[in-house]
Amino acid sequence: MAETSDARALLRQAAAVLDQALARRSTLHVPGMRDRHRAEIAQAIELAQRALAVVDADRAGGTVATARATLVKAYAARARDARHGVGQLSLGAQRAPTRDDCDDGWRRVEDIVGVAEAAAAEAARLALLLDDPAASDLARAADAAAQDARRIVRERNHAYTFHADPGFSFGEGWYLAAAAVLTGVAIQIEPDKPQTSQAQRFVRDAGLDPLVQPYRSRPRANKHLPDIVAAAFRADPNAAQRRLRAAFLGDEPIARAVVEWADGKLAGAAAGKTVLLWVRRGTHHPGRNTTHAELVELAGRARDAGLVPVLVGDALPNAEPPAGTVDCTLFWKDPLFQGPDMRRAQLQLFEHLRRAHGLVGQLGVTTAGMDGPALMGLPTMYLTDAPNVRLGAWVGAVPGYLEIVRGDGHLDTVSRTLRRWAAGETSDPA
Repeated sequence: MAETSDARALLRQAAAVLDQALARRSTLHVPGMRDRHRAEIAQAIELAQRALAVVDADRAGGTVATARATLVKAYAARARDARHGVGQLSLGAQRAPTRDDCDDGWRRVEDIVGVAEAAAAEAARLALLLDDPAASDLARAADAAAQDARRIVRERNHAYTFHADPGFSFGEGWYLAAAAVLTGVAIQIEPDKPQTSQAQRFVRDAGLDPLVQPYRSRPRANKHLPDIVAAAFRADPNAAQRRLRAAFLGDEPIARAVVEWADGKLAGAAAGKTVLLWVRRGTHHPGRNTTHAELVELAGRARDAGLVPVLVGDALPNAEPPAGTVDCTLFWKDPLFQGPDMRRAQLQLFEHLRRAHGLVGQLGVTTAGMDGPALMGLPTMYLTDAPNVRLGAWVGAVPGYLEIVRGDGHLDTVSRTLRRWAAGETSDPA
């Protein structure tokens, strides 16, 4: 009888603790409440298990049934909590900053799915012993939570998304295509968007069709891609650049329409080598946009180095282009560069400028249009107020890729680099 009395006391404690845990369900969004809820469920399970351990099932059937009913309720609560944890952690894993962090996050998701499945299995076992409709309902709810948690893992997608909505960064297409060429990452193309067919064309022309998977949810985060590309360049920069040029440009001659467009724009320009001067006027992070004062300063330093600045990118921040420049801003909106082969046509433009108009490099604030030419070997300087977390990985990896942090002497660095480019020096400075 003493054993039964002890068991009943443990069960009263278990029930009270479990009631506390379940009463918190409406406030689990409050910081700290989820952890407290989880700890109380664990405490209730431990108390109920101790109660079962001290009674004789043949002599204390009612106490045993109460313990089992308490455990079914607690295990169902644990399965639901684990399902919530799987949902939250899987989102974090998808958004992780590196591929290793992503994989580690999904391993932790798998562990929590195991918790949900174990809790559901124990709830089902105990409900079967009880043969009680209420316990059976709880066991089914636990099983549903565990299955839903497992579904999330099955939905994990190892592909990276080639965004085809103009609202996304154009540069991510360069990053993904480059990572696929260099390391074979899987690709999924965003369907039914304004540039879906153009993305499919570029991927196909680059020989990447075997890496394309059907589009589905839970892909890897594209923020991994610059690091993946940087690692491939560090392993063999010259080979990486050759492979990208072959994939991105192909072996066909530059389209006659591209040649005529470029030659027409530069007709009448001052003789000499050229440099691209990029303009950024975006709504995303507007503080990074090009200012007219900086554009005038950079154009003047390019001219002082003996280079003809060719303005490219977004609309000018001021109606008048700086003196001595060639205005090719908004070139990417021309139908020629928005057609079925838009990405290759844009790269062909830069390649023709290099071959026929002495293009030696590009500079400006970080903007997506710069990244394709940079990967194919065009010396690049991008200006920033602080080191760029993502694209900083390319500095020292992609040949000729330089980050210029604004501050004391940064314009002198720009001028020195422009003079080096004008002199035909394309290697990175020591």
